[in-house]
Amino acid sequence: MKNLLDGIEEILLMGPGPSHVPPEIYDAMTRKTLGYLDPYFIEIMDDIQILLRKLLNTKNTVTFPVSGTGSSGMETCFVNLIEPKDSVLILVNGVFGKRMIEVASRLRAHVTPIEFEWGTPILEEKVETEIFKQDYKIVAAVHAETSTGVKNPIENIAKIVKNTNSLFLVDCVTSLGGIQVNVDDWGLDAVYSGSQKCLSCPPGLAPVTFSEEAFSTVLNRNQKVPNFYLDVSLISEYWSGEKKRTYHHTAPSNMLYAFYQALQLIFNEGIENVFKRHNDSHKELVKRLEEMDLQLIVEKPYRLPMLNAVRIPDNVDDVKTRQFLRDNYKIEIGGGLGTLAGKIWRIGLMGSTARLENVERLSRALIQILKNK
Repeated sequence: MKNLLDGIEEILLMGPGPSHVPPEIYDAMTRKTLGYLDPYFIEIMDDIQILLRKLLNTKNTVTFPVSGTGSSGMETCFVNLIEPKDSVLILVNGVFGKRMIEVASRLRAHVTPIEFEWGTPILEEKVETEIFKQDYKIVAAVHAETSTGVKNPIENIAKIVKNTNSLFLVDCVTSLGGIQVNVDDWGLDAVYSGSQKCLSCPPGLAPVTFSEEAFSTVLNRNQKVPNFYLDVSLISEYWSGEKKRTYHHTAPSNMLYAFYQALQLIFNEGIENVFKRHNDSHKELVKRLEEMDLQLIVEKPYRLPMLNAVRIPDNVDDVKTRQFLRDNYKIEIGGGLGTLAGKIWRIGLMGSTARLENVERLSRALIQILKNK
């Protein structure tokens, strides 16, 4: 019988995720599977929490990776904090802000969106005008909007939210591990991310953290969390530092090995060095794109180093170019989403992908492809 796994090629992943997975992480995934309550596995879980808190800059007890992709992190934060008819303010400047609206609406929240032009950041003054019009239980925003390459001013927005009774819920799927995320000092209450972006781990885990106030909100709900699998009051009893652990679901042990190794690699390199590598790769990419007369859609102060949204020239076919790049140069980049579909390429410089040699390889390929258009 033909095994299609034998035909998998090595592709340089330079899209919006997943990113390149280093060999050390693949090696970690091949280690012997342990039971979910095995004492040695619990030691690894404890170390994961220590390193994850360090990366998030938080002391939150409720900090762990959820078994699922980044979207499960979003679901976890919303499903635990929202009850029917809760008022939720969502700041939207891209696809993933829109997705927040979808998730909150399905939980029967009263959702008020503030829309901003895609490719531009959330405007603090507009938030300040809206936020005091009513008492919102939750204010939600995306730190690094993957659909547009915009870095939103989360630290400044958090200062506004602090003057209200709202909890601040933030999507850090693309930002964690690539730029600074400072949960405690900024005053973020619920944060989620994903393993497959700047952590350079395969997709399958979603780090989350809940502040004491946010977790207290979960524990004092009027109704049970409607999703058993993502109920953090139950999951936290499994991840608790106490000796007695309560089974919730079978942990994906080999994925957690990979996640643990990914965190180890970040801190072995040094977090500031990791941030610098992302930024240096971004600067080199921008320089080379400009030499090809290609422009980013985001203004310089608001650009993400790890996700670069490039305007597609008028005479260039989006899909055909990306397919040719993948088939002939073994490089993957992403297309636009939503209103930007067909208008931009999304070039990812995330995690292990964020290296100058990868920027050079992509640049040489694009020069050849665009020359023949």
